[in-house]
Amino acid sequence: MRYYILIMIFIFCQISFGQDNNQKNRANEIGLETIGIVDAQFMLTYERSFGKHWTGLIGYGRKAEKGLLNTSGIDRERLKTDGVGYDGHKLLIEGRYYIKEFVGMRSTGFYVGIYSKFSNYNSNLNGIYTSSDSEDFNFLLDTEVNVTSIGLMVGYKLPLSNRFAIDFLIAGPGTVNYKLSFQNKSEELPDEFYEDLNEALENYGIFDIIDADFDFNPNKRESIFNSLSFRYAISFKFNF
Repeated sequence: MRYYILIMIFIFCQISFGQDNNQKNRANEIGLETIGIVDAQFMLTYERSFGKHWTGLIGYGRKAEKGLLNTSGIDRERLKTDGVGYDGHKLLIEGRYYIKEFVGMRSTGFYVGIYSKFSNYNSNLNGIYTSSDSEDFNFLLDTEVNVTSIGLMVGYKLPLSNRFAIDFLIAGPGTVNYKLSFQNKSEELPDEFYEDLNEALENYGIFDIIDADFDFNPNKRESIFNSLSFRYAISFKFNF
């Protein structure tokens, strides 16, 4: 939350100091990413023009636990969990080069650039595990996921009026680092639980798509792996 407050103070200062500038020389832009709203995600961005082609962008986003889309739990023969809900925040930094020279310091048209994004999410994984000798174990895992990605991007900013625009981030290939950790908040679990948990996670949702490799065990409650990533976004922008 403190990152959100700092960004809002920074934007407010830019608006206040920029009110006396020539109206045609508007080098600042705030935006709202829209794709994640149905899943209770939002991101506010601030973009600033430098020179005639370059801009820098920072963003802060939040993810609420409950959205319109529900994430199903793990449902395997020996390992079952409730639905998975998670919340957290994300930070974004971009550097952009616009192909077309700015008009009145306003950036529009095609652009290329680089980005870096950090996300932190927390969730409670609650379920039941049945061991090989048919003994049931109720478990509650307090989980944390840190995701750091960096990559290239290409997009197009379409002006709608003198003040408003739609920003299409068309393609953002890159690399991503996942760091998952958990604390067991319930009874002691058998060693075989971790083998079944690793297999279940590797075949679960997005982790199945990115070919994740988990190696949790009784003495290791943290797993780190890298993968390829692909970023895209649609944002509404306001220029001032």
